[in-house]
Amino acid sequence: MKIALYPGTFDPITNGHISLIKRGLDIFDKVIVAVAKDTPKTTLFTLDERVELAKQALKGEKGVSVQSYSGLTVEYALNSGACALLRGLRAVSDFEFEFQLALMNRRLQQKLQTVFLMTDYKWLYISSTIIKSAASQGGSVKGLVPDIVRKRLEEKFGFQTQKADFDPDQLVHAQSC
Repeated sequence: MKIALYPGTFDPITNGHISLIKRGLDIFDKVIVAVAKDTPKTTLFTLDERVELAKQALKGEKGVSVQSYSGLTVEYALNSGACALLRGLRAVSDFEFEFQLALMNRRLQQKLQTVFLMTDYKWLYISSTIIKSAASQGGSVKGLVPDIVRKRLEEKFGFQTQKADFDPDQLVHAQSC
């Protein structure tokens, strides 16, 4: 069985993450979504909340498990039986950081591969940080995150976001002024 570990803070999990996980299942038999406890980032959601949101968002998805972890990602990956780390690339700006990280991981554990998947164009511009920023100001994140995540963001920020419907395909066909 080929297992990939998809590590991240997932604060919160987005539709871009979910797209990458589903596409990862085309390559691997199992994808472990590994929610990092140890992160230099200041998180909005607690570790338990991030794990629970990911589990709910991926409920019913065969071949996927969600776990929290701490310590070195490469050690956790090997202890989980993973042969590869799954990583997503949105833009050139992601590449430099991800390339450096992959080389360090390779130095720490030569048996572990890093597999990069390009983000689906629909999710190219979103990140958890951008989602949180928009939601904190009452902007609609509907269609960018699972509904459970949208609801939890609204609870965290104490108001309902705008109820705008969103179709990511509209961005490709938007007219300029």
